[in-house]
Amino acid sequence: MKTQLLGASEIHVSRLAYGCMRISGSWDRTTVDAETIERGIHAIETAVDAGYTFFDHADIYGDTACESIFGQALARHRAWREQLVIATKCGICFEDEPAPGYPHRYDFSYRHIVDSVEGSLGRLQVDRIDLLMLHRPDFLADPEEITRAFTKLRDAGKVREFGVSNFRPSLLSAVQSALAFPLLVNQVEIHLRRLDCFTDGTLDQCLERKITPMAWSPLAGGRVASGYAPAPEESGYSHHAALLETLDKIAAERGTDRTVIALAWLLRHPSRIVPVIGTVKPKNIQIAARAADIELDRETWYRILLAARGQKLP
Repeated sequence: MKTQLLGASEIHVSRLAYGCMRISGSWDRTTVDAETIERGIHAIETAVDAGYTFFDHADIYGDTACESIFGQALARHRAWREQLVIATKCGICFEDEPAPGYPHRYDFSYRHIVDSVEGSLGRLQVDRIDLLMLHRPDFLADPEEITRAFTKLRDAGKVREFGVSNFRPSLLSAVQSALAFPLLVNQVEIHLRRLDCFTDGTLDQCLERKITPMAWSPLAGGRVASGYAPAPEESGYSHHAALLETLDKIAAERGTDRTVIALAWLLRHPSRIVPVIGTVKPKNIQIAARAADIELDRETWYRILLAARGQKLP
């Protein structure tokens, strides 16, 4: 698979990332058995074989089980550690954790960030995380406290680079203003059914600061992927159906399928969006990888944009 630089760094990553949120098959780690682990490891092996070198995690995925499964995969394939770029996220705390009565919350405190990284290092069975992201904006986020945690982890060699996820441009700027090194990533929801990042300044900021946008749910939760058919009673059915028809026509012109075109549309943006592929089905992992070889011209890109908007440009 083709590669690109990650943000303003010298780290090369695959044009698509593999998202590990589903490899545990459950959000309850107590239900993860040996068969589930093997299915998860097989999905990771399929992604590596298909050319993915960038793997995305979060400490909460699978109730911590996803990082543990990936750690077992790394233990089985020792050579991978030098080939793969491992990212994880922290900052989300679920209700009743660590004790009954605690609310669902976000936590960017120094202690939580540092402790979360220690947990991820152990589960992933690595000495260093290549990219750490703050998962969802903490309303009590203090750029100076975040900087203290990031600097501590960087100086200790436990985290190589840093980024954020789901950040509005203003909060990213506030955090960056306190840091002596650049944030490399903003992982946000971008797909043909959610175009906000094209108009709210998120992608503009990425271009300005050489930040890599990582697109989670790049196929709109499967709603723009091959094989999906919206129900006639669905709100916005006509609009959605017209978008899928446009994608299918362009896919036929290119001798490929809808999934590939929908991902190639994201890859065409000059900010160098990295779609995060979350399927655990080997065939779909392989199909998505083909998008890295498709280059859409400006006219085709705008045909798709207009179909996604459902209205003419101003």
